[in-house]
Amino acid sequence: MKHSTSRILTTHVGSLVRPREVLDILSRKKDGVPLDADQNAVIGRHVAQAVQMQMDCGIDIPNDGEYSKSGFAQYITDRLTGFEVRPDLPGRGGGTIRSRDRFADAYSEIEARPQDAAPAPGRPQSQMAASVCTGAITYRGEHAVQCDIANLRAAVAGKNFAEAFIPAAAPGTIELQRANQFYKTEEEYLYAIADAMKTEYKMIVDAGFVLQIDDPRMVTEYDSMDPPPTPEEYRRFATVRVEALNHALAGLPEDRIRYHVCWGSWHGPHTTDAPLREIAPVILGIRAGAYSIEAANPRHEHEYHVWEDIKFPDGKIIIPGVIAHTTNCVEHPELVAERLLRYAKIVGRESVIAGVDCGFAQGMGTSRVHPDIMWEKFRMLSQGAKLASQRLWA
Repeated sequence: MKHSTSRILTTHVGSLVRPREVLDILSRKKDGVPLDADQNAVIGRHVAQAVQMQMDCGIDIPNDGEYSKSGFAQYITDRLTGFEVRPDLPGRGGGTIRSRDRFADAYSEIEARPQDAAPAPGRPQSQMAASVCTGAITYRGEHAVQCDIANLRAAVAGKNFAEAFIPAAAPGTIELQRANQFYKTEEEYLYAIADAMKTEYKMIVDAGFVLQIDDPRMVTEYDSMDPPPTPEEYRRFATVRVEALNHALAGLPEDRIRYHVCWGSWHGPHTTDAPLREIAPVILGIRAGAYSIEAANPRHEHEYHVWEDIKFPDGKIIIPGVIAHTTNCVEHPELVAERLLRYAKIVGRESVIAGVDCGFAQGMGTSRVHPDIMWEKFRMLSQGAKLASQRLWA
């Protein structure tokens, strides 16, 4: 994995606002049925355009925008067997229970807005069709991954990127978003998912791309526990999911893996989020070479101080989100630079890559900001990274 050896590199979390033509294809797609050649050609054309836009905006480590996926974790039912939509069976539940109890009226207005019209990670399962595990879990998404790899490889060919990445959902996030009606224990269920996802993880790494593991639910589950768990209780809960993820990553080189965790993408108060100080020691136990963490979210921006007390591992990379997906206000490059300099001062300039708090479209039809604003935020990310680099390598 590339370090910022001569300047601060730039990247993002992955999920970009899908073009209408892509949404039309995904809305008609049935789980487990591969895209046909014509549909994949359309996806590939839009991936090429998105990669070109990322290059024009100054992104050094791009991806495919996750254009082939219905969502950052929703796509899993397309690639794993054993799941089905069962309105007659209870969903997994969870998500944002304590926050919703405290701000019920606010959420009813927030989620009526167009940007949250589609199911989003923070939406209660009661408002979504329940995806339930009712059979043995196996992997069936090889063709889909091959298409993703081929489309991204073609899009980056001949362009001067540092490298490129492909995201994939973590076993814990998949488990915590879907109820189990088949396996005898939750641990058996979790490890069945981990064993299946090994295929996707390995295919991405073997293709030469950086694998990004998306795992927000392991952190947002904190808000589902009422009363709030103690730090020790929550670390025990999280450690089980970390161990399952490490099981799925076994044999893959750490320096080709980066881990993304966030406090969920919904537009809410986030007053019941797990403090970074409580979960940082667990996160660092994941077999990854880089860690992507929210840093522009106003509820968590101050938490860079955590790394003054908890030593960040030598040789690894931190990817702080220095622009936010939660506001249409475009960050000034000076603010981006200031945020990057905070981290560089603590962990060293070569261990910092400029990132984004989360994706701009976690669900297929979800748009956190307008695409024009999304691209402008990327431009400011790049300009801010240049300012920080000038000061760090003066």
